[in-house]
Amino acid sequence: MSRLVSRLAVAAAASSALAAVAAVPASASPAVGFGAIQYDSPGKDTRSNASLNAEWVTLTNRSDRTVDLGGWTLSDASRHTYRFHLKLSAHRSVKVHTGIGRDTAADVYWGSRAYVWNNDRDTATLKDSRGRVVAVKSWR
Repeated sequence: MSRLVSRLAVAAAASSALAAVAAVPASASPAVGFGAIQYDSPGKDTRSNASLNAEWVTLTNRSDRTVDLGGWTLSDASRHTYRFHLKLSAHRSVKVHTGIGRDTAADVYWGSRAYVWNNDRDTATLKDSRGRVVAVKSWR
């Protein structure tokens, strides 16, 4: 009988472990996350479009599938928010520039006429189309 109880205990533990894995939200292991971030535009801050576009955040799709970023948002600690309207191919990155420009598959533009990212301290937050946090990156 003790052998049966042991087997039942092992089966129950395995079942609980599988249920716990199934309960992990997709955002806990995101396919899309932050790559390099240039929060301090090189050189003097002139607020020119070139200087604004030298401030950027990179997102990388680490999965084997294209991810539809439509409705996803990127925001800073002050709640400046960029809304995505693109699909990010597998193993590709997109750079989100602060200023104005023409969007491509590799570069998109926030359209801001002022710097978004604070040089001394800020937090970049990526949320999916349902508003769930996918990734967070902070600096000091």
